Amino acid sequence: MSLPILLDSFQSSLAALQRLLDHFNNQGVIIGGIAVSLLAEPRFTADADAVILLATDDLPRLLDLARQEGLVPRIDQAEQFARRNRVLLLRHTESEIDVDISLGLLPFEIEMVERSKLHQAGSLKLRLPTPEDLLIMKAIAHRPKDLIDIESIINSYPNLDRKRVQFWVEQFAEALETPELWDDVARLLRKTK
Repeated sequence: MSLPILLDSFQSSLAALQRLLDHFNNQGVIIGGIAVSLLAEPRFTADADAVILLATDDLPRLLDLARQEGLVPRIDQAEQFARRNRVLLLRHTESEIDVDISLGLLPFEIEMVERSKLHQAGSLKLRLPTPEDLLIMKAIAHRPKDLIDIESIINSYPNLDRKRVQFWVEQFAEALETPELWDDVARLLRKTK
């Protein structure tokens, strides 16, 4: 897979992010708009997102290794914020691109990381989720742009494991008490049958 032109500006930040994940034995995966652009259709995105399976006790090590890769905190007290919110807010100094790293711990996040694969993107090898797992992440976020991304993923992968998608989206819909999570995904899946 080639690196879409719109992601050229992300090349150095993605390389730094992937090297950071490599320090943790690939216990992380790049998600969000970057993953959608590489797995489905290119689209505008302003930042890079990842999930890493890491305990909050390991935040000092993560921050130290991130700094070595040119990824620095973009807010004061970033470690305390990450301990409270399970997301580390960084900025890649060279490109000035924001990088958000969520600290995963849910069974789905563990499975997503285990199922992830390296993808060639231009000169980079990036660890990305499966299309199904990216769709599930987008369903949980459930913003208008996420629904557009879901449709893009469905159109790009007509043979998705729909049972996996349904199982996990229904689990999150129930846990979050938002049945529309599955209702909207089901509607989009029906459109492409």
